[in-house]
Amino acid sequence: MNDTSAVKDALRRQQIETPSWAYGNSGTRFKVFAQQGVPRTPQEKIDDAAQVHRFTGVAPSVAVHIPWDRVDDYAALAAHAKEKGVRIGAVNTNVFQDDDYKLGSVTNPDQKVRRKALDHLLECVDIMDAVGSKDLKLWFSDGTNYPGQDDIRTRQDRMAEALAAVYERLGDDQRFLLEYKLFEPAFYMTDLPDWGASYAHCLKLGPKAQVVVDTGHHAPGTNIEFIVAFLLREGKLGGFDFNSRFYADDDLMVGAADPFQLFRIMYEVVRGGGYDPETGVAFMLDQCHNIEPKIHGQIRSVMNVQEATAKALLVDGDALRAAQESGDVLGANAVFMDAYNTDVRPLLAELREEMGLHPDPVAAYQASGYFERVVAERKDGQAAGWGA
Repeated sequence: MNDTSAVKDALRRQQIETPSWAYGNSGTRFKVFAQQGVPRTPQEKIDDAAQVHRFTGVAPSVAVHIPWDRVDDYAALAAHAKEKGVRIGAVNTNVFQDDDYKLGSVTNPDQKVRRKALDHLLECVDIMDAVGSKDLKLWFSDGTNYPGQDDIRTRQDRMAEALAAVYERLGDDQRFLLEYKLFEPAFYMTDLPDWGASYAHCLKLGPKAQVVVDTGHHAPGTNIEFIVAFLLREGKLGGFDFNSRFYADDDLMVGAADPFQLFRIMYEVVRGGGYDPETGVAFMLDQCHNIEPKIHGQIRSVMNVQEATAKALLVDGDALRAAQESGDVLGANAVFMDAYNTDVRPLLAELREEMGLHPDPVAAYQASGYFERVVAERKDGQAAGWGA
C-alpha cells in the first residue's frame, strides 16, 4: 500500500484491546512488586484503561478476567465503562488458581472438579450476556508433569466434552477464543500445547470456535507468522494476545524483544485480510508490567502495535508479488525490508493530530497529572493484583 492517505485511513480504524490485569500489581512466582496508584477495584482498572484510549485513540475496549474482576452487578460495570468512553471486551476465564485444579480443570480425573470448572466457564458466558461481550477467552493450564500420570487420549476426550458444552451455551453473536501454550505450569504434557490442537478442537465445533494466538506461547524459533497465515486462510484466526518473550512466557511489552517478528506477523494479517473489521480478528494485549509503570507501559505497547501495523501496510504489494513471481529472492526481500526500515513515527504523529490527539501519547499522559492524582486517591485500600 503506497498511498499514505490509505495507510492513515486503515490505521484510523485500528482497535487494540487492553487487559484489566495489566493495571494491577503483578510479578513472577518469586515476587509480586507493589506499585503506587494501582487500581483497587475493577472500576478503577477501567478508569486506567480509559486513559490509554484517551491518549492513543485506538484502545476502546478492556478485557476482564473472572474472578479477578468479579462484581455484584456486571451491567453496572459495563455502564461504568461506557461512561468512561470505553467498553468491556473479552471475558477471560480462570480455571488455574484453585486448589481443586492441581491435576487439571476440565481434564481433571475427578468428575466433580470437571463439573466445577465447566460451571465457571458457563458462568462467564452469563457475564458476557450481562456486559454485552462477544468473546469468551479460554486458556487451560491443564496438563501433566510425569509420563503415565494420566491418560493423554482420555484427557482430550474430557477437553472436547467441556468445549462442546461451552459452545452450545454461546449466543448467536458470541464465540470463544481458544488459547494454547507449549508448557507451564505443566511440564511433561499440556492438553492444549500448540495451535494444531486448538485448531482441531475448534474445527470440529464450528464457526463460533476460533483460535487465539498468544505470541509468547511458542517454542523458541517458531514461525508464528506461518501460523497466522494458515489460520487466516482457514477462517479460524479469532485474535491475538500480544506480548514479548525472550525465553518462555515472559509477558513483556509487545515488540520489545523482537519488533521485526511483530512486523512479520502484522504483514500476514494485512496480506490475509485479517485487518478488515468484518473478519472479526481481535487484537488484544496480554502482558504484565512487573517493574515498569502500568498505564505508561500499555500506551507504549499500543504504540508498538501501531508502528508494526503501519510498516506492514506500507509494504509495496505489487512490487513484492512481481519479485516473488520472477524468482527474484533478494528483490522480494528488499521490498519487505524497505517497509520494515521505514520510520513511521512521523506518519503516526500526523495521524494523531488529525484525530484531535497529541502527537506523542506518552508525553501527553505524563503531562496530564492523572498518575499523580490516582496515587493520592488510591493510597488507602487493597491494591488489585493476581488473585484480587
